[in-house]
Amino acid sequence: MTVVAEIETAPGARHADAARHSRAAQRRAEQAGALDRPTVSFELFPPRNPDAAPRLWATVRELETVEPDFVSVTYGAAGKTRQTTRGMVRRLLRETALTPIAHLTCVGTSRDEVTAIVEEFLDEGVRSFLALRGDPPAGEPDWRPHPDGVHTAAELVELLRDIESRRCGRSAAQAVRARVRPLSVAVAAFPRGNHATGGTRAQDVQALLAKQHAGADFAITQVFYEAEAYLGLVAEARAAGVTIPIVPGIIPTTDPARLLRVQELTGVPVPRRLFDLLGSTDDPLERHRRGTRAGVDLVNAVLDGGAPGVHVYTYNKHEAALDLLDGADLVGGRRSSVTTPAAVTTPAVTTPDLTAPDGNPADAATTTPRGTQP
Repeated sequence: MTVVAEIETAPGARHADAARHSRAAQRRAEQAGALDRPTVSFELFPPRNPDAAPRLWATVRELETVEPDFVSVTYGAAGKTRQTTRGMVRRLLRETALTPIAHLTCVGTSRDEVTAIVEEFLDEGVRSFLALRGDPPAGEPDWRPHPDGVHTAAELVELLRDIESRRCGRSAAQAVRARVRPLSVAVAAFPRGNHATGGTRAQDVQALLAKQHAGADFAITQVFYEAEAYLGLVAEARAAGVTIPIVPGIIPTTDPARLLRVQELTGVPVPRRLFDLLGSTDDPLERHRRGTRAGVDLVNAVLDGGAPGVHVYTYNKHEAALDLLDGADLVGGRRSSVTTPAAVTTPAVTTPDLTAPDGNPADAATTTPRGTQP
């Protein structure tokens, strides 16, 4: 089933669409007070410069109003945002009611340095990590991994568990705190295989199984645009013995330029029909509505297929992310109206040339995971 489709205008199609969303709303309402209410979470990244900080924290406040289960905070390639990530996580812990998950990469870093970084986060009160291998530096063909490094995400999960065990062994007080707030470790999964490493879905499933054996608690996927990509990954993972929850990572499909950039970063192709759908109108509001509807259809499809929730890649913008959740009835009525997107002043877009080769920029601020495992 393809979940990104052209806007239909026939009365019968509109009625069918309304009925489908009505059923989705009924399902969400039935789950609202139940243990199986879908989880909602967001990804954020540290501000790239001081001028961006006010906008970021305004976004944080807006996202906080829908009471997400957690927010993840990215960590740049080779640890280049180590201090800003740590500062952002610290502020989230101190000034908000949000539960932060700190991204952590290990590529090119010694075991001792990774241990020190983890200790810093733990000392700040962080109890949740997203363990990623990370990408080797771009443009350095002679680069070699650290001889005493942590080389895979599974090894990083093992190290996190070992650090926590040793901390608890040194302090009975810490052992008690660990019982009250256990350490949680998430990992990445790739519905279409890891394009950065040339890995297939089957190889990713085996890597995911290794992460589970190392102590991972759940996985968050890279972006995808068709429900079958996610549902197929889950089916193969379950058949291979993976039992941890696999949360679909969803990007709002409202901004063609952003979608093209994500395609370049991840190697995950955006369906041409989605670009055509967004590019066939000059009205930014209509483009936003079309993209939101396509995203809602995708969210509903994966939830109907058994997904435990959704993790939304926000790119530090709240409007499209919250409109997506509103459309899928995932915010429990806590948000009263659909926002006017900030992009209403953007010019009309044209369909990008998808025949050009994918780029491979070293942009680590966006962490729809690219090369996070072997």
